[in-house]
Amino acid sequence: MLSSSTSPLHLALCCVTLLSLHFCAAVPTTKVGFGYRLVSIEENRNGGGLIGHLQLKQSTSAYGPDIPHLRLFVKHETKDRLRVHITDAEEGRWEVPYNLLPREQPPPLGSKASTTPFTASEYAGDELIFSYTSDPFTFAVKRKANEQTLFDSSCGTIVFKDQYLEISTHLPKTASLYGLGENTQPGGIRLRPSDPYTLYTTDISAINLNSDLYGSHPVYMDLRNEGGEAAAHAVLLLNSNGMDVLYTGTELTYKVIGGVLDFYFFAGPSPLAVVDQYTALIGRPAPMPYWALGFHQCRWGYKNLSVVEGVVEGYKKARIPLDVIWNDDDHMDAAKDFTLDPVNYPRPKLLDFLSRIHSQGMKYIVLIDPGIAVNSSYGVYQRGMAKDVFIKYEGKPYLAQVWPGPVYFPDYLNPNGVAWWVDEIARFHELVPVDGLWIDMNEASNFCTGKCELPANQSCPVPGSKTPWICCLDCKNITNTRWDDPPYKINASGSQAPLGSKTIATSATHYGGILEYNAHSLYGFSQAIATHEALQGLQGKRPFILSRSTFVGSGAYAAHWTGDNKGNWVNLRYSISTVLNFGLFGMPMVGSDICGFYPAPTEELCNRWIQLGAFYPFSRDHANFASPRQELYVWDSVAKSARNALGMRYKLLPYLYTLNYEAHTSGAPMARAVFFSFPNFTASYGLSTQFLLGSSVMVSPVLNKAKTKVKAMFPPGTWYNLFDMTKAVISKDERYITLDAPLNEINVHVYQNTILPMQRGGMISKEARATPFTLIVSFPFGAAEGDARGSVYVDDDERPEMKLVDGESSYIEFYASLREKTTVTVWSQVEMGRFSLQKGLLIEKVRVLGLKGSGQALVIEVDGEASADASGAYIAETSPMHQEKVEGGNSRSSTVVEVAGLSLPLGKKFSMTWKMGINE
Repeated sequence: MLSSSTSPLHLALCCVTLLSLHFCAAVPTTKVGFGYRLVSIEENRNGGGLIGHLQLKQSTSAYGPDIPHLRLFVKHETKDRLRVHITDAEEGRWEVPYNLLPREQPPPLGSKASTTPFTASEYAGDELIFSYTSDPFTFAVKRKANEQTLFDSSCGTIVFKDQYLEISTHLPKTASLYGLGENTQPGGIRLRPSDPYTLYTTDISAINLNSDLYGSHPVYMDLRNEGGEAAAHAVLLLNSNGMDVLYTGTELTYKVIGGVLDFYFFAGPSPLAVVDQYTALIGRPAPMPYWALGFHQCRWGYKNLSVVEGVVEGYKKARIPLDVIWNDDDHMDAAKDFTLDPVNYPRPKLLDFLSRIHSQGMKYIVLIDPGIAVNSSYGVYQRGMAKDVFIKYEGKPYLAQVWPGPVYFPDYLNPNGVAWWVDEIARFHELVPVDGLWIDMNEASNFCTGKCELPANQSCPVPGSKTPWICCLDCKNITNTRWDDPPYKINASGSQAPLGSKTIATSATHYGGILEYNAHSLYGFSQAIATHEALQGLQGKRPFILSRSTFVGSGAYAAHWTGDNKGNWVNLRYSISTVLNFGLFGMPMVGSDICGFYPAPTEELCNRWIQLGAFYPFSRDHANFASPRQELYVWDSVAKSARNALGMRYKLLPYLYTLNYEAHTSGAPMARAVFFSFPNFTASYGLSTQFLLGSSVMVSPVLNKAKTKVKAMFPPGTWYNLFDMTKAVISKDERYITLDAPLNEINVHVYQNTILPMQRGGMISKEARATPFTLIVSFPFGAAEGDARGSVYVDDDERPEMKLVDGESSYIEFYASLREKTTVTVWSQVEMGRFSLQKGLLIEKVRVLGLKGSGQALVIEVDGEASADASGAYIAETSPMHQEKVEGGNSRSSTVVEVAGLSLPLGKKFSMTWKMGINE
């Protein structure tokens, strides 16, 4: 949906601050703070950890009075996670609600805990060490294995005021930092010194660079390589208040306008271990239905059901895969949530359409915005008012404006509000059996600012208006409270915009008197939790939710897209960094609007974007009403690219679904930076033009206009072209390699030592997932010895939980070995094979890459015995391989060997062995 602050008429204005590389906040003429001294520290004998008390050294008036006494709590919560929590010692302060993000609570303030004096200067856990100095109080976190300092606050002064918290850490120049979003980073995934990093959920278009966007994720990963050994760790400041984070390259400083200092340190030491530890705290990524990994089509401007039917038919005629068709707000009656337009989307015809596509396995998703139309004849509004579920200002529901006109915003921190929302979704599902929900505009977005009233002399919305995003309420700015006009101005919207600009007034209140000032960045997160509860309760099926606004932990409930981008080449490039960032944030199901949301992509750009977008974890074409039609079948050349790239995606669906399982069980990003698999390959630390799917599938897109070649970087080893497996790239060093990339082709390679499960593909995931498997086994090119492994997870994708249960899911691990150039063995181990057997899933081929000679003397066993399932098996004619590119070595020869004619049950362990005849 179009951002309220970036209408088509205002696109020229929204980029004014894009190139700002500094913070504008006024520097106070007096010192901000003098820090604290540690007056006591004791060990908590009951729940563990250290409890300390800090006393202010000297007060200042800058940004308000200091809090005189602080309570310090330090605990090694797990062997690889350390928490450092600092708050007011005398009065409770706002924290991210523990019922919203469940986690261990510090001891209550003032509690008489059983303690013993702590006299050491260090507090060690299994992996991390906490150390401190007393006067002034500073602390550091070190890695126990080598005593490398990961965080050191001694480079700055700890400041703790009611509306201003500041703390800094020293960083080595060699540290590579990632995270601190959501923002569009023009410099790529690695954070750049002096770029602004402001966190405050805001509805401004993603075309704005280095600005606070839709989500708030105050976490960064620090990757260092010293002495040739890489080590990663992460730091989370769990705080929902607005903040600026200043990064100079050697220091990082937090400037936060409320809450507490609640730090979590994750030891790693590998990037994958960091994300595992992080998501163990904030919640594992939500399991996705299988169909969600298929291709999605949406547009704001499908004005009636006939248009939607035509889109589905267009994809079918063009032979382009399509799993999910979406509606923006076009299906609604006057943009009101949970309604249908009786003229353009009449319910009987819509139900008939859904019956037809559901019978084919297709799905249907619609948008809902949080703003509820203020309309006395509207049942959703009536029930909300009766249950008192809306956010308040001065005791009355806060009036705002979004697409239906005047609206109230539901309070998802209110238990009654959640129950009402769950009920409204259930009512809507009875009206329309949608398969998922898209929650948009939930930063929350407001077309107006301040305290508003219905206009006395005109209608709002203005009938027939072509600019419904223009405020039509009578509004007054609110500046008379310290919540609406705080002493420190964060760099909101890249321009120090007032915190309440185009959103809910920050002095408005939620349930229990919670200030919007504190809870603002939690709005989309709390809505996602309520929506997840509603969908899961409908039929007991696995929910699918797409949310624009996100916070720490949102990935446990929802997927994300990168918001309102533009159909141009730089936005194509920027999309990669944002997608990779959300993998770090624990939201692996993420993608960008393919071909761009704003007008207008060229035919060439759309070719290249679907080639890249086919390998986003979440793959969706979406555009706004002002754009020309850009469905993938509109241009013949784009349709060809789509058939090629999406054809490969649908063959890789079992691999993608297994990555979904790994994400859900360990947090592993589906799309990840190259250094995740090759942390010692330092040349990849800033690589933002390529990425990996899982551990070993490299995507190298064309990102520039009028190019038919692409320069790609490959970590050392053999990389096989998935579109033509007789081609291989052999990399020896850090040099870029130039690859052919004709208009309709993208380079996708699989790394050596991998076993990749693939199927035949199809026009829809339901069809594709029932086809037989082919296992792609990749050894180093022409090697004498080698090992490879892979896995696949399968289930019915209907159960809310994604875990191994006998009869409901199966997990199969594949192994392969090459010994003395001649003996090849491929085998499997099966966990819970019954589900796969019930579904009749079969392996029909095993294709082995990188061998020398020709295969012979094939022997196959199933469950330890010769089997009729392999009676028709044979070694197909071997195909010679050629090296697509060789860097730093001489040409060698190799072959592809394919074992075909198989009918091996996926759910039974097998073993096959053959010899390679080699003529030296």
